Amino acid sequence: MFRALWTSASGMTAQQTNLDIISHNMANVSTVGYKKMRPTFQELLYQTIRDPGAPTSPITRNPSGFQIGLGVYISDTYGIFTQGNIVQTGNQLDIAIQGDGFFKVILPDGTIAYTRSGQLRIDQEGRIVNSEGYPIDPEIIVPQDAVSVGIGPDGTVTVIRQNSTYAEEIGRIELARFINPAGLRRIGNNLYLQTYASGEPIIDYPGNQGLGTLLQGYLESSNVNIVEEMVNLIIAQRAYEFNSKGITAADEMLSQAANLRR
Repeated sequence: MFRALWTSASGMTAQQTNLDIISHNMANVSTVGYKKMRPTFQELLYQTIRDPGAPTSPITRNPSGFQIGLGVYISDTYGIFTQGNIVQTGNQLDIAIQGDGFFKVILPDGTIAYTRSGQLRIDQEGRIVNSEGYPIDPEIIVPQDAVSVGIGPDGTVTVIRQNSTYAEEIGRIELARFINPAGLRRIGNNLYLQTYASGEPIIDYPGNQGLGTLLQGYLESSNVNIVEEMVNLIIAQRAYEFNSKGITAADEMLSQAANLRR
């Protein structure tokens, strides 16, 4: 019965963490480019009372054994990088990636980070930056006399200057993709960092080497399905309740054992 208490407690702890993950997904349902997360549940160690195949007589063996599980834990969380819905904004610096790939941005310490959020801006120096002010890599500078900016599906950036009708190319946006995007490290602000698990980035222009293409004037919304998250929330709540019932039942059995009289 003491074992049952700890086993049920591990189930409650795992479901608490599961609820944290579900709540985080639901909180980011409106976050541009957000990719939902899922937990991986794993069994804890087993207590082996008798090994499968243990001898039961000189000529027979136990066909199944006797093992008791000790509960559950969450071993890791992984990101699901399916495409989110493409939403039209009409803003010339909003860009959606149709397909695989990440934008590259330069952090203040010079590190390259990766993002699916295409909410781009122009800073005081004319650089194209993300919503946090980090310049994209490679840097692209928009001339001060530019009246419009065009971004092609292949990443080509052009501008039309004042008193001109000629589209002048000023740079080209690169994308990066990873063999295992779920291995990227999330650091907040829609940013990811490369890790050993993600592998080295494959960098090229949009449309090459399996990279997606760009769509100007659109943004990729979160891939969180709110109905799916609500169902997961109900399942987590009920699983937590079931495990609490296990603790209550074990406690009642211990109480009855403690009150035995000869």
